[in-house]
Amino acid sequence: MRLSITFILLLLLFASANAQGNPNFIVILVDDQGWNGTSVQMSDGDPLSKSDYHQTPNIEKLASSGMRFSSAYASAPVCSPSRYSIQFGQTPARLRMIRVGMSTKHINHNTAITIPKLLKQINPNYKAAHFGKWGISVDPAVLGYDESDGITGNKNGGFDHKNNRNQWRNNVSEDPKKIFSTTKKAIDFVERQANSNTPFYLQVSHYAVHSDIMLRAASLEKYKALPKGKYQKHAGFAAMTEDLDSGVGLLLDKVKALGLDKNTYVIYTSDNGAVPVMPPKSYYAHGTNTPLSRGKWDAMEGGIRVPFIISGPRIKRGAASQTPISFSDVLPTLVDLAGTELPLIDDLDGGSFKKLLFRRGRGKVKRNTNALIFHVPYENGIALKRAHSAIVIDRFKLIKFYDNNEIKLFDLDVDYEENNDVALSHPEKAKMLELALETYLKEVKAPKWKPGISWKQKTLEQFNSYH
Repeated sequence: MRLSITFILLLLLFASANAQGNPNFIVILVDDQGWNGTSVQMSDGDPLSKSDYHQTPNIEKLASSGMRFSSAYASAPVCSPSRYSIQFGQTPARLRMIRVGMSTKHINHNTAITIPKLLKQINPNYKAAHFGKWGISVDPAVLGYDESDGITGNKNGGFDHKNNRNQWRNNVSEDPKKIFSTTKKAIDFVERQANSNTPFYLQVSHYAVHSDIMLRAASLEKYKALPKGKYQKHAGFAAMTEDLDSGVGLLLDKVKALGLDKNTYVIYTSDNGAVPVMPPKSYYAHGTNTPLSRGKWDAMEGGIRVPFIISGPRIKRGAASQTPISFSDVLPTLVDLAGTELPLIDDLDGGSFKKLLFRRGRGKVKRNTNALIFHVPYENGIALKRAHSAIVIDRFKLIKFYDNNEIKLFDLDVDYEENNDVALSHPEKAKMLELALETYLKEVKAPKWKPGISWKQKTLEQFNSYH
């Protein structure tokens, strides 16, 4: 049964009166790190699901203390739509926030359904903080955050979009991409909550590993001396990745030193896949995300499948799950872990994967829509250059291109490289997935591609193009 937001809040208010010992939450969100961007092997069956060059010992420790998800998906192949999806538990298609730099005047940022607001309904003592890259067009306070760096974006982390050449050169810094100053703010927040015995939600959204490439001198020298990988070869990018890992380690060490590790859930993930080649170009044989196809900007696996690790109370150490999850699942999962299972809400796309965490990764996630939806209805000159959408149901993934209505179907269980289109050999499956995709996009009135539409410079109402 689907329930109204008002009734949901009444349920949460009732739960808050009975909630005791609510856990803490830390979400570490990295920028542009691919599925195999760390030295954690995300899939037990594929050695290429970890980096053949980067070293991330602290993230390895986190994975050994918790659960890896081999089929975790960012909600979009670019940053802002994915970041919106985490906060609201909705797909970018439903939010109609499908690319960076578009108008968001149509979004109700004051909704009661955000991670901080729901946690505070469960227990009004919860404190929420966001540090680092925000990527959302209103102040974090509007969504319920008590502390933040404000409305920040790539430029705040040293990105110069006007100088594409310099983005991929090695720039030495003692605080590359603000890794350590951002971590210091996070540690200060955690210490204050520990001292006051206050439950908290903390999101640390790093500017790394997005360009421009920045790193510490010693880290760069280390990777210049190491043999390069077959697919990952940029010494500066590898150095920046390890500097990021060092920042993660400082935060995790502080959580443990404060005695909070036994009541704190920590999630580590990335907002989308990695840039496939550096500097980016449309055509290449094999990229950084190999074995996954393509990368950032595309709804192929390299653009949306990301590292995802979670540790915390009752999660078996070193566990792994093959169940597909997405960013819209984060909100209902955190609320569930805090003490309240959300019923099905009309406008909520995600479902809780709490049961998977306590059942060694086994099971399925119950959602309103029995599918994961990815909507990229615009042409991007760097990437596929074709507007497209994708849908994943169980083991199958369908991609539809809007310039000529071409469809491709892949069996992800045996082909997450997306090499073999099986649409012709599985016509009924392809038809079913295409219908499910179109039905969903029409239901949420998702933005509809037309030649020449960029979804920038105007509001959605002015474009007036919906499924």
